[in-house]
Amino acid sequence: MPTLARPAPQRRTDYRAFVEVTTRWSDNDMYGHMNNAAYYSFFDTAVTSWLISVGLTADPAETMFFVAETGCRYLSEIGYPDRVSVGLRIARLGTSSVGYEIGLFRNEAETAAAEGLFVHVHVDASTRRPAPLPAAMRTALEGILA
Repeated sequence: MPTLARPAPQRRTDYRAFVEVTTRWSDNDMYGHMNNAAYYSFFDTAVTSWLISVGLTADPAETMFFVAETGCRYLSEIGYPDRVSVGLRIARLGTSSVGYEIGLFRNEAETAAAEGLFVHVHVDASTRRPAPLPAAMRTALEGILA
C-alpha cells in the first residue's frame, strides 16, 4: 500500500490577517510543549479577536456565531514562552457559515507549526437557528477570503 504524502506546511504569506496570541505557562503539558487543547483555544481567541478588530462584534441579544466544526494538524512543537502569530483566511463563505483556515506560527518561523479549520455558523439569537450573514459582516469577511 503506497504511503500518502503529507502536504507541506503553509507559509505566513498564505494567510490574509494575523492575530498575536500569548502562550502561558499553563498551556504546557508534562512533556514541555503546548497541550493540544490550547491550540483550539488559540483558534477561537484569534477568530474572535479579529472579528472584534474589524468591528464585527455581534449583539448577543440579536445575532451570534456558534462553532460547528474544528480540526487541527500538528506539525511542530509550540510551548511557553513562545510567541504565536495566528494566520487567518476564509476558505468558504456561505449564506450563514464561515469556514476559516488557521495557521499557528511559532516566534519568527515562516512555516506553520499547526494548521486548523474553524467553522462558524451565524445564528439568530431568539431562534438559535442559522441566519443569513448581514451585508456588513459579509463585506468584512470577504476581506480575508482566500
